[in-house]
Amino acid sequence: MALDQSLVGRVYPPTPPYEVGREKIREFAEAVGDPNPAYTEQQAARALGHPDVIAPPTFVFTLTYAAAGQVIDDPQLGLDYSRVVHGDQRFVYSRPVRAGDRLSVTTTVDGVKSLAGNDILDIRGDVHDADGEHVVTAYTKIVSRAPEEG
Repeated sequence: MALDQSLVGRVYPPTPPYEVGREKIREFAEAVGDPNPAYTEQQAARALGHPDVIAPPTFVFTLTYAAAGQVIDDPQLGLDYSRVVHGDQRFVYSRPVRAGDRLSVTTTVDGVKSLAGNDILDIRGDVHDADGEHVVTAYTKIVSRAPEEG
């Protein structure tokens, strides 16, 4: 069954604020194998002009993908998640995520289309801090594979 294209443009409510902690940043940097000292040492981050440690660029995926669950779980969309593969991911930053940020994500359905029997879903997650300032936008593409015939 094709995804409901009438959802394009739908905006979901912002997520509750997520407070970014130094330890979460350190754990993430270690998990992805990035030894940049700006992720673990406040002094190194300050030397680069940041008030505190900063997060690796893909850190916000944990927040934006969770927020995309509002779309994925929307019964009107008609998505069979067992058929989903991750298609693409990109981030457009206004500034780095840093320890102490309280971030909320507003999720929008940017596109729904069918291609060769597969459904392509484009989701945008706009991340703002507690002051309402834009931090980053995450663009996520997921593909719902066509059912096998047989």
